Amino acid sequence: MCRAFLPQRMFSARSLAQSLFALAESRFEETVTYRDLGHHPVPHVDEQWIAAAYTPLAQRTPELISALQKSEILVDEFLAADTCVFGIPMYNFSVPSTFKAYIDQVVRVDRTFAVDANGFRGLAGGRKIIVITARGGNFRPGTPLAAYDHQEPYLRTVFGFMGITDVEFIHADRLNPITSDAATRSQSVAEARTAIQEVVLSR
Repeated sequence: MCRAFLPQRMFSARSLAQSLFALAESRFEETVTYRDLGHHPVPHVDEQWIAAAYTPLAQRTPELISALQKSEILVDEFLAADTCVFGIPMYNFSVPSTFKAYIDQVVRVDRTFAVDANGFRGLAGGRKIIVITARGGNFRPGTPLAAYDHQEPYLRTVFGFMGITDVEFIHADRLNPITSDAATRSQSVAEARTAIQEVVLSR
C-alpha cells in the first residue's frame, strides 16, 4: 500500500507529488491515501494531548481518549503504509507549521517510538519515506545557503527517531522568480520530475 500525505497548497511541491502518485498507481496498481494538510490542518499538540499520550491506555479518562482521537487516526494511517510521500514547501528554512503539527501528532510514545531505561527506540521502521520539496533558493550541500537548511536535517532526524532510515529527498529548488529566471526554474522542476520517474522505476 502506498500512502501519501500532502501538507501545503504550494503548486510545485503539490503537483510534483501528485505526479509520483499517478506514476505509482499506473505502474504498480498502488492504493494511495491522500491527506491535504493545507486545506484540512490537524490540531496542534496541547497540554491535554501530552497528558493523554503519557497516560497508560487503561487509565485514560474519556476526555483523554478524546484528546488523542485525531492522533490515533493519523498514526494508524502512517503505520499502515509501506511508502509515505510528503510534498512540502520550505517556509523560513524549515517545514510549514501545518506539517510540524502533523509530525507532532504521529510521534507517539508506544506507537511510533518507545522509551525505557536504555533510552529511545523507534517503532516505525520498515517503510520508505519520500519527501518532495519546493524551495525558493538553492540550499544543497556546498552552496552558500546550505547552512540555512533546517528542513531536510530536521526531517531525517524525526523520521530516524521513529526508526525510519530509508528517507529520500527530491528538491525542486531555485523557484524564487526574484532570484532565478524562468529557464532556471523550469530546469529545476524538470530535474525533479526526472528524479520522480527514477524513484518509481526503481521500485
